[in-house]
Amino acid sequence: MATIKDVAREAGVSIATVSRVFNESAQVSPVTERAVREVASRLNYWPNGAARSLITNRTSTFGVLLPEMHGEFFSGVIRGLDVTARREGFHLLVSSSHSDADELIAVLRSMRGRVDGLVVMAPDVDMPSTFRAWAGDVPIVLIDPPGPVEGYDSVSIANFQGAHAMVRHLASLGHRRIATVTGPESNVDARQRLLGYRAALRAARIPRLPAYEIAGDFTEAAGHRAVEALLRLEPRPSAVFVGNDHMAVGVLRALAEAGVAVPDGLAVAGFDDIETARYLSPPLTTVSVDRMELGARALQRLIEATRDPRPGHVNEVLPTRLVIRGSCGASYASAELGGNGLPSLQMAARRAVGRRRS
Repeated sequence: MATIKDVAREAGVSIATVSRVFNESAQVSPVTERAVREVASRLNYWPNGAARSLITNRTSTFGVLLPEMHGEFFSGVIRGLDVTARREGFHLLVSSSHSDADELIAVLRSMRGRVDGLVVMAPDVDMPSTFRAWAGDVPIVLIDPPGPVEGYDSVSIANFQGAHAMVRHLASLGHRRIATVTGPESNVDARQRLLGYRAALRAARIPRLPAYEIAGDFTEAAGHRAVEALLRLEPRPSAVFVGNDHMAVGVLRALAEAGVAVPDGLAVAGFDDIETARYLSPPLTTVSVDRMELGARALQRLIEATRDPRPGHVNEVLPTRLVIRGSCGASYASAELGGNGLPSLQMAARRAVGRRRS
């Protein structure tokens, strides 16, 4: 295997010059850099990453901590992170914590000294105290924290606004009995979506019924189980806002098994707009989240933080979008949420259905 000495001898330069070339130093002329890289390529030489990081105090690697790594939502976030990292010349070290504080600490320990910064999504963990104890001065960008966290940049989903707009949309179709299947109580996204649901009921002057709030855990099985409780309710809801699309898949399957027509027997809406949503029967009305953009913006924030440390921090909220399909009983359309959290275009409703449900 070729060494830095071999490259220096073949290129007719010093070892220090070869080192400067691969550390992208401005002290090397373009002609010399090109000659060194041509020799290195011919000899199949590449600098030792560990040794290089000792010299530069940089690894060109970012750590990514997610609660899970399976499922369409997280795969979309990872794609956004990966595309941005490769474009900017960085590598990713990805791990999951399964929303467990002890596992999160273990992963943080393992990444110390191996990454230049961290992107962390831990919606069920007390992040600030955990990170400050173990991350040291490593730059960190948070995805979807409970709110702005002092000392950290963050990129979040407009969970409250998306849920609010979807429930207002269901109310606009004439629904007055709107139930919800929630996510885990400890999960930030789930709490914000539940608050959006409740606020939309108040705005539409629809009484809130605690029995209409059915607990779930963001899995298909939880959605499937929730239907049994939904169908026992008196009066039975005419619509249900489901806290995420995976649970909505379970809801639609259970309704089909029970012989309940969608949307005429029960209108269904979800949240996330996973790829499967458009292929369900009927296609699922949902709140769209740009998962790739969420990952891309988080990594771009981290790159900016490592290149230009600054005292102030940015808390960015990505907008959501209503995607209206057949499961809610309205014509197909797509609506970007405006500044007031409401759809910026009107969608034609099946008014006859709406009148029967009012």
